[in-house]
Amino acid sequence: MLLSHWELWKHYWDCVSRPDTVLICSLTAVLCYLWGRKSQAPALVCSKSFAGFLQQHCPVVCETFSPTAWCWGGRLQTLVYALIKSRPAVTYRNERIPTPDGGQVTLDWVDNDPSEAFPDPLTRPTVLILPGLTGNREQSYVRHTIHQATRHGYRCVVFTNRGFGGEELLTPLTFCASNTSDLECVVKHVKGHYPQAPLLGVGVSLGGMLLLNYLARKRSDSGMVAGFTISVPWDTHKSAESMEEPLNCFIFNKYLTNNLRRCVRRHRKVLEKVVDVDHVMKARTIREFDERFTSHLFGYKSCVDYYDDASPDKKLPNTTVPILCLNAADDPFSPQRAFPLTIVQNLPNVALLLTAHGGHIAFLEGFFPRGESFMERLLGQFIHAVFQHPRDIQAACSIKKE
Repeated sequence: MLLSHWELWKHYWDCVSRPDTVLICSLTAVLCYLWGRKSQAPALVCSKSFAGFLQQHCPVVCETFSPTAWCWGGRLQTLVYALIKSRPAVTYRNERIPTPDGGQVTLDWVDNDPSEAFPDPLTRPTVLILPGLTGNREQSYVRHTIHQATRHGYRCVVFTNRGFGGEELLTPLTFCASNTSDLECVVKHVKGHYPQAPLLGVGVSLGGMLLLNYLARKRSDSGMVAGFTISVPWDTHKSAESMEEPLNCFIFNKYLTNNLRRCVRRHRKVLEKVVDVDHVMKARTIREFDERFTSHLFGYKSCVDYYDDASPDKKLPNTTVPILCLNAADDPFSPQRAFPLTIVQNLPNVALLLTAHGGHIAFLEGFFPRGESFMERLLGQFIHAVFQHPRDIQAACSIKKE
């Protein structure tokens, strides 16, 4: 028997008037409101021709980015990514290569079987991945990058900074964002094995700083066809200031500093030859660690000099290959005030894609954001576009093929 309109309305009102239902409906309404306010298309800062290439071959740059509704702000986005993000299964082939100073660095290869697209392994495109500070091959963002690249048949290799790849330090030297000697050694090694295979670099956070400093230093001799960075700190001074804000210091700074000190403790016997390890172990922030350890180890007079040299923002005009950089305005590691908007606007080969939300290496979407997100989709599309349309991107970025 059909209910009358009045009976239907009465039944509906009885349901929604229950306290638990009211709470659920209210929370749902708030979530939908906030989600709607946070959802917007990212801002693409670059030349008109580079923008045209990206809009055609990387359509995600034009899509509305709808961050996970219950992740309030960049800090929560960053924490949630670290806690719940999935880690796709990856099988690595480990290799340790010597460096000119007598040290060694770790490479983790992901080799693909011959495919119809790339039957010859000598010409198979390669993606070189540079993890962030204290990061390694196990990070979820590394594994998702590999998943995006290998689904198209591309080869991957992860370069882990000295001291964090499981290897022993053979010399009293680790790494810093301004020193590109180890990366130069790695690129030379990879290109030596596969000289005909195009190479694309992906740098995450500090790995992005290292990649940009390398591309600026090597210019047209970088051995790479393009670069992609995620959540790169553009101005190290401003990043340090942001990370030393009380809440950021409590949540992120102390954790990363502990990881850095743990590395020093592990390699104490080698490092105590050149630094006061006990003094280093008392560092409570990344800036204190860099003042007592990094700047001293790499010959800087102070941490100020090191941070000046490590910041990649003003070095962008020296780069020559196409570079796409993804940053979020609410990134606690890389504050919005440090974004090099004016510099990028005047460059033909650099594009900066900015989202209002997304945190640091997060950019989470969906209610339960364990799988592929905005960040991974953008990365996958850009890698594929670079390798499949090399002439188009060279033309778009006014880069002559050498």
